[in-house]
Parts: sequence; structure tokens; C-alpha cells
Amino acid sequence: MSDTALAVHRAFYDAVETGDVDLMASLWVDHPRVSCVHPGAAPLRGTSAVLRSWTVLMAQVSYIQFFLTDVDVTTLPIGAQEPTTAVIVCTENILSGEGMSSPEAFAGGKALCTSILVRDLSGGRTAGDWKFWSRHASPIAEMRLETD
Repeated sequence: MSDTALAVHRAFYDAVETGDVDLMASLWVDHPRVSCVHPGAAPLRGTSAVLRSWTVLMAQVSYIQFFLTDVDVTTLPIGAQEPTTAVIVCTENILSGEGMSSPEAFAGGKALCTSILVRDLSGGRTAGDWKFWSRHASPIAEMRLETD
């Protein structure tokens, strides 16, 4: 089950990297309690507000690529044959060309991200029906220790 949740999770990053608004919209539950917290920003509530924020972000970024590390998946209820919730925590290693003075230059950054995906087993839905319910990303500050 975690493989199908991970596939939806990866599709989210594919949508951002390619600027695919339709794919992004297909990945979120349509509900007023859906939430998203972008790094350093206030929480957004409701699918339309969340999708609007991703549409604006994708329109403003000419190049972005995510390299995910430390990916951990927990499905709930734990041990269930048919889990209904997946919590995915990962480190986003981000490569972007935004804000650089030269078109050939790139900037990097890191964020810790927690995504909660849900699925509804009623009405004949399948494992491929995992959808985002919530996403929270926080920047990771690079600490540099000076040595004498």
C-alpha cells in the first residue's frame, strides 16, 4: 500500500517540476479543511486556496527540481490490510534557477516536509485513489560551525 501512496507523493513533485496545474489539482482532496503550509508562510485552508498557491508558485519558477532523501512512510491504522492514511516525511533537496543573476546559475535549499495522504475505500475507490489532505514544509537552516 505504501508504494501507491509514494507514487502519488512523487506525482506531486512531478507536477511542480513540470508546472502541470491539472496534475496538481488531481492530487488533492476537494475539501474546505485541506491544508498546506509553504516554508515560512501562514497555513492555507481549503483546496481552492491551496491549488491557487501552487499555480502561482509554478507560474513564477522557471526551473525547479526536487531530490528527495530520508523518505519515511507510515500507513494508518498501523498493520491494517487497507490503510486509509499515509504520513510521508522526507527531506526536499531543492535545485532552482530563481533569483540568480545568470541564467546558467542555480541555487539550492533544503526543506523538511510532512505530507498526509488519505484514501476513501467506499464507493469502489482503489489504492490509486490516494490524495493529499495536508502538506507542511519547513526550511532547514544550514548550520556552519567555525573552527579555530
